[in-house]
Amino acid sequence: MTKKIAALLAALTLGSSMTAPVLAQQTAKTQASQSAEARADALVKAMTLEEKLQLVHGYFPPLAKPVPPIAMIPSAGHIPGIPRLGIPTLRESDASLGVANQIEQRKGDVATALPASIATAATFNPRLAFEGGAMIGAEARAKTFNVLLAGGVNLTRDPWNGRNFEYLGEDPLLAGVMVGEHIKGVQSNHIVSTIKHFALNSQETGRTVLDARIGTAQLRESDLLAFQLGIEAGQPASVMCAYNKVNGDYACENDWLLNKVLKQDWAYKGWVMSDWGAVHSTEKAAINGLDQDSGQELDDRMFFDTKFAEAVKAGRIPMSRLDDMVRRILFGVIDSGLMDNPVPESAQPIDYARHAEVAQRTAEEGIVLLKNEGNLLPLAKSAKKIVLIGAHADVGVLSGGGSSQVRSVGGAPVEIPLTKGAAASFARITWHASSPLKAIQALAPGASVTYVDGSDPKAAAAAAKGADVAVVFAWAWRTEAQDPESMALPENQDALIDAVAGANKKTLVVVEAGGPVLMPWVSRVPAILQAWYPGQRGGEAIANILFGDVDPSGRLPITFPVAVKQAPRPEPLGLAELRAAETRRDAGDKTVYGMSGGVAPFTVEYPEGADVGYRWYAARNQKPLFPFGYGLTYTSFRYANLKVSDGVRLTVEFDVTNSGKRVGADVPQLYVEAKSAAGTKAYRLAGFEKVRLQPGETRHVALTVDPRVIARFDNTAPGWIVDAGAYPLRVGHFAGDAALEGSARLDRMTAKP
Repeated sequence: MTKKIAALLAALTLGSSMTAPVLAQQTAKTQASQSAEARADALVKAMTLEEKLQLVHGYFPPLAKPVPPIAMIPSAGHIPGIPRLGIPTLRESDASLGVANQIEQRKGDVATALPASIATAATFNPRLAFEGGAMIGAEARAKTFNVLLAGGVNLTRDPWNGRNFEYLGEDPLLAGVMVGEHIKGVQSNHIVSTIKHFALNSQETGRTVLDARIGTAQLRESDLLAFQLGIEAGQPASVMCAYNKVNGDYACENDWLLNKVLKQDWAYKGWVMSDWGAVHSTEKAAINGLDQDSGQELDDRMFFDTKFAEAVKAGRIPMSRLDDMVRRILFGVIDSGLMDNPVPESAQPIDYARHAEVAQRTAEEGIVLLKNEGNLLPLAKSAKKIVLIGAHADVGVLSGGGSSQVRSVGGAPVEIPLTKGAAASFARITWHASSPLKAIQALAPGASVTYVDGSDPKAAAAAAKGADVAVVFAWAWRTEAQDPESMALPENQDALIDAVAGANKKTLVVVEAGGPVLMPWVSRVPAILQAWYPGQRGGEAIANILFGDVDPSGRLPITFPVAVKQAPRPEPLGLAELRAAETRRDAGDKTVYGMSGGVAPFTVEYPEGADVGYRWYAARNQKPLFPFGYGLTYTSFRYANLKVSDGVRLTVEFDVTNSGKRVGADVPQLYVEAKSAAGTKAYRLAGFEKVRLQPGETRHVALTVDPRVIARFDNTAPGWIVDAGAYPLRVGHFAGDAALEGSARLDRMTAKP
C-alpha cells in the first residue's frame, strides 16, 4: 500500500476502531442462525474503512504486483480476505466448462472438461445442467477456488458470434432454466457462482467499445428474461456485468441495468462484479451499481483503488454506498454457504473418473442427429471397413477457445498457437485427448478402422472408396475475443466433404463446432451429426451415438440458417474497423493494443428486438436449414390427448408415446402465440420436458406456463401484461411443428417487473 493511501485511510478511519470486547460482541452477531442479510450488515458495522475498500477491487494475478507482495494462485482473480472477521479470501477461476487453465498458467493442473455450454443446452435436460455445475464446483473447491465465473446466458442473436459455444442458445426460457440449474449445481458446493454477461454481450468484435441499441421493453422480453429466470432459479451470489455499452452507457456503469432492473425491480441482493477490463470510471460506476472492480490491472487505469478512496473522502461516493457494496459482497459469500464452509487450504483428491461420466452423459444427450437418410445410422458393429477423415479424429476432439479453456484430464494432443487476433494472448486451438478412432475401434473390434487427415481431398476420397462407411469429421473453431469472418468450414473442408461423398454414398459428417456452419453439401451426404465441442469424453460419446449404444436425443437450441443472409446481421458489425486496426498493429502501431483492439466505438442496432432466433425466421416466413428444437432419433414418438387448462394460469397436458422399436428420449415442446411490446406476434417456447420411453410406452406430460414467457412488457405500467383473450398453441417436435394444436383463453394478468 502506498504512503498516500495509508494516510488517506488513516484519516478516514478515525473513530472507527473498537475494543476487543466490542468487536467480539459485533462478530458474535454473525452466527449462522441469523439471516444472511443480518450477518452481512453486522460484519459491515464491524469493519474498518480500510477493510471495506479492500473488498471492492480485485487483483488479476498474472499482472498484479501488490505491495507488500501476497501469495496468489495463477488464475482469474484474487481478493484478499479479512481473517479477523472470518471473511475468506476470494480466489476466482473461469468456469462454465470446467475449472479453466487457459494456457496452462498452472503447470500440470488438469480438470474435467464438460462439452460446450451450447451442447448442454441441446440436451434440454435441466438435471444434466445441474450435474455439470455440481461437478465443476466440486473440482473448484478441491483446487481451493471459491468463486467460479460461470453462468453464461447471453442469448444467441447472431449465429456467427465467437462465444456462442459458451452460452445456452437463443430462447430465454430454455437458457434461463438451464443456467439456473447450472448455477445451483455450482453453489451446491458452498462456493460462489456468477451469472454473466449482463447484458447484451452478443458479439465479440469490438466488444469493449460497441454500443448495443435495443428497446428496453424488447430487451426485457428476451435477453433480460433469460437472466431473470436464471437468477430466480439459481440465486447466484454475483452478477458479472458486460464489456459493451447498452443504450449509451457501459454495462458496468449502467444505472438502468444495475440499479433499476437488477437491484430494484428484481430485488437482487448479491453483488455486481465487473468483467475483466470493463470498468471505465470511479464515481459513475459506483453510484450506478457496480460493487466490485474485477481484475483491476486490465482496466485502462485503476478506478477502484486510490481514486475510489479519494472519492469517498471527498464525499463524491457516499459512505452509505460503500457500505452497500460491501454488504452485497458479504451477502453473496454468506448466502452461498462459503462463509460457513470455507474451501480447504490445500488441494484435495478428485474423482476424475466419476466426473468424466458426467461429461460423457452430457455429450451423449447433447449431440444432435440432423439427418439420417436411408437409416444409415446406427452403424452395424459387423462393418468390415470404416474410414475416419479429418479434424484430428485419430487423437481427439476440438474445444472452444478463450477464458473457458480447460486443460483436460489426458492433456491436449493437438494445440495450435494463434499468430494474430484479439485472442492470441490467451487462446490456442486445442483438442481434448478423446480419440474417436480408438472409441470406434473398441465398439467394432472386427472392423478395419483407419484414419486419414483430410488435407488432400483426392487422397481422402480414394481412402473412402469401398469402405462400408466414411465418417468425415468437420471442424470450425470459435473463441472468445474474436468472431469468425465466415460461417463456412475452414481449410477447404467443403471440397473435402464433396470429394468423399462422391466416392462413397455412405458418407456421414460429424460436425465439431460452437454453433451453426454453412452446409452446401447437405444434400449430398445421407447423415449428419452435430457434435458441438463434446468435451473430454467426446470421442466415446460420438462412437456410442454412431453405433446406437446410446439413442440420439439432442435438440437444437439455436436455429441453423441456410445462408448468412437469413440472419439479422450477415457478419459482425465493426469487422471492417477491426481489420483496419489489425493492419495498423501489424505495421507496428502500438496504440491499437489493449482491450479495445484499436477499434473505434461503433453502434450495433438490434431491430429484431424480442424476435430472437426462430421468431426472427417465422416473422419473415423464412425456412432455415434446421429449426430450433429440431433433432432426430433412432425411434419415433407421437403425441395425443391434448388438454388445456386456462383462465388465470395456463397448463397444457398431453400423452407422449414411443411408437418405434427402440428405447429413446424425446423432447416435446409447447409453443404459444403471444404479442410482444412491439406489437408483433410469434409462437414462443413456453414449456418442454425430456422423457425417456421404452418401445410402446406412453407418458403423460403436464406443462405449466410461466406467464412472463407469453406476456408483453409494458414500460408505462411498468411490468408484465398478459392480455385477456385467445392464445393459439402447438405441441410439436421443433419450432414450427404442430403435432397437436389448440387454444387457451386467458384472463388478463399483470405482474411486477
